[in-house]
Amino acid sequence: MLALHVHHGLSANADAWLAHATALCRRWARRGLPVELVARRIDARPAAGESVESWARRARYDALREMAVARGVDLVLLAHHRRDQAETFLLQALRGGGVAALSAMPKVVRRDGITWARPWLEQPREAIDAYARRHRLRWIDDESNDDDRFARNRLRLRVWPALVEAFADVEGSLAAAAERVQHAAAVVDEIAALDLAAIADDAGLDLAAWRRLSGARQRQALLRWLRGELAESPPASLVDRLMREASASGPQRRWPVATGELRSFRGRLQREAAWTAPTEAAPMVVDLSRAGRHEIAAWGGAFRVDRVEEGGIAVASAARLELRARAPGDRFQAGPRRPPRSLKLQFQASGVAPALRSGPIVCRDGVPVFVPGLGVDARALAAAGQAQVALVWLPGRGRRPRSSSPETAG
Repeated sequence: MLALHVHHGLSANADAWLAHATALCRRWARRGLPVELVARRIDARPAAGESVESWARRARYDALREMAVARGVDLVLLAHHRRDQAETFLLQALRGGGVAALSAMPKVVRRDGITWARPWLEQPREAIDAYARRHRLRWIDDESNDDDRFARNRLRLRVWPALVEAFADVEGSLAAAAERVQHAAAVVDEIAALDLAAIADDAGLDLAAWRRLSGARQRQALLRWLRGELAESPPASLVDRLMREASASGPQRRWPVATGELRSFRGRLQREAAWTAPTEAAPMVVDLSRAGRHEIAAWGGAFRVDRVEEGGIAVASAARLELRARAPGDRFQAGPRRPPRSLKLQFQASGVAPALRSGPIVCRDGVPVFVPGLGVDARALAAAGQAQVALVWLPGRGRRPRSSSPETAG
């Protein structure tokens, strides 16, 4: 069992928190509980004007995913409880969120090749606190929770006490409302999926067919298509603009997005990436058999390699791997009992971020064995007992890949 800890470096007490987690896991290990601590320090900092809350959340999930993938783990348990769910629902309502936002946090979701589960989501915080006291567990309170510059803290410190005083069961009621919205959102998403199956394909969204839908179904189909293309929920301003401008036929138009641009071309809405991987370059041969960080300058990123007991690529195979851009016929098998599917479908199903989608495809004898954001192809998994390694692709920040001649990198 792994305990994952992210050291954000935002608090003066962050080192003490890591030391506390380390001591706690060591004490459990001495008592015979098989708990191993894996920690990651975040060296980056939020950009000027960027929300610290959003940046920390994104960095935390990225770090958790990288640690899990490196150890061959595909299930991560999160500690959110019922009050967290109620607060999230209320915050999203105050921000004017739509159905997806009001759904708050799912109990279980598959994203970026990891299953994220929240087993305490239906438990009140008081029950968790009582359990910790009964078993004499020591915990640490983050002092930043008292800083009301952050929206959630303002809600928790100023608004929540008044809500509890006026409505005794406010926590349960709001959490139940979030669950009901989740059910409604699932139905809406199913209808959007059916609509998209008829009006969208690899060539883009058929605008003429899309315009024949009702206004409500247009919006939901567009939202689902955008989430698949951008690998994140699109801003409401972009959706509103597309609803206005793409709903009318006319000349080719373009709409900038964070990872490139959207364009209407020959009656279809398409996404164009900000840059194109070097498809004409000869395959690049790399040695990824040694643990550590392997910079791949031609692709503007790096591989992190970790020795693992299972879920990896055989070390012997990893000594000579090829990197290349995506090819039209590439397919990926997510599990031993799952059928191989196209990379685009796999990326959309797993919600893989655009930066990972643009990473190099790792091949052995021309056949993909590892895909950034998806992991190791089930057909390339090392046999039990074999020496093996796990790979994680770490894309650079805004660097563009360079064309390169064949070379060996390690």
